[in-house]
Amino acid sequence: MAFTHKRWWFALAMLLLVLPLGACARSEAASRTQIVFWHEMTGPGQEQLKQFAKEFNASQTKYRVEPQFEGNYNEAVQKILHTHGTSASPAVFQSMDVSTSQLYHAKIATPIQHFIDADHYDIHQISPVARAFYSQGGNQISMPFNTSQPVLYYNASLLKRLGIKAPQVDPSYSDITRVAKAISAKSHGKVKGLTVEEYGWLFEQFMANSNEHLANHEDGRTGIPTKVHLNTPGTQAAMKWVRENIKSGDFIDYGAGSQAESNEIAAFLAGKLGIFIQSSAYISQLLAGTKDELGITYYPHQDGQPRNGVAVGGASLWISNDKPKDVQQGAWEFVKYVMTAKSQAQWQAATGYLALNKASQTQPILQKLYKQHPSAQVPSQQLATIKANTANSGVFMEGVIQERNLTQTAMAQIYNGTDINKALAVAEKGLNDSVATTNRANHYK
Repeated sequence: MAFTHKRWWFALAMLLLVLPLGACARSEAASRTQIVFWHEMTGPGQEQLKQFAKEFNASQTKYRVEPQFEGNYNEAVQKILHTHGTSASPAVFQSMDVSTSQLYHAKIATPIQHFIDADHYDIHQISPVARAFYSQGGNQISMPFNTSQPVLYYNASLLKRLGIKAPQVDPSYSDITRVAKAISAKSHGKVKGLTVEEYGWLFEQFMANSNEHLANHEDGRTGIPTKVHLNTPGTQAAMKWVRENIKSGDFIDYGAGSQAESNEIAAFLAGKLGIFIQSSAYISQLLAGTKDELGITYYPHQDGQPRNGVAVGGASLWISNDKPKDVQQGAWEFVKYVMTAKSQAQWQAATGYLALNKASQTQPILQKLYKQHPSAQVPSQQLATIKANTANSGVFMEGVIQERNLTQTAMAQIYNGTDINKALAVAEKGLNDSVATTNRANHYK
């Protein structure tokens, strides 16, 4: 009985010790300002965001960030708009590139520029091209975050086996055609040389790289777009380039959408496709999926013209203006945390998205990646060597999703033999009608 009696007292003593500690922990958590963060990341991106929140929460005692997954980009945007002004809205949220103009005009966020100015934050440490996409009137409206650019991928090991000279890092259309034709010829048709997905985002990049504006008012940077231009010298050159490769038999068309992307990546990893153009965010997947050496170049440009650079894709971070000042300040502190050189380097290594802090490139985690896979540095070099201008800073216009649907249809028609002028003229008219309707509905002048 004495032994049992001692055990009972020991258990009671331990309980008395633990209870105050637990109460203190709850009290400490309750005393922090809660920062709800809505995002749309899955897989490695979601895990890294959880890690960022955990590290940030441990780094100080004033704020506590709670990341919450809110579905895909389109679903999240609707939730953000519908909950604004209620207790259910987030303090900081992630939103896709094509919704930038819509959210800006909805006036639901405190411009990031407000915090930059108040904090004397050095915004110049962040990529100017990425910043330009999410700026308007010289002010930063949101912070670029998960950022990618389209690049050209090729199977470097395949080229070596076939005795084909690899394309240069900054290739022209004819440079890529040379390699694509050689792949098809030297593999006796067993490997297709090239594909370019029917994708409106890629269509926009053909224009940007040709220093052309899709919408008037300098792609909406100096005023509300009222007219669009899809049939231009740049788009003509790009579509003629694709048609040339289709006629040569070294091109394969996988169609459009997520299934097309899955199929082209699967074919590339299986050694059945030599070259394709896609987001730099696929680097991690491609490196993990093949033992072959991965080759990467900048986005190809017209022959006889220098590249103007391509716009970024992905999403940015916004701070809701319906929250108290202390909550908004906590959101800003978290945004700063994920934009440090160390955090951005971790983000690129974990997800394949580009590190936007210029100092990230010297971080050990990226230096190790580049040593193992030298080509993984090419997208960062493409981003760093572009001078931001209104043609390569993205289209600041509502209805970009409609634009992408129309240009995607035009690309599909062109790939299947429709006259280039006719296909682009139809898409251009449809988009101009859509722009006019949107402007009337929003009372834009």
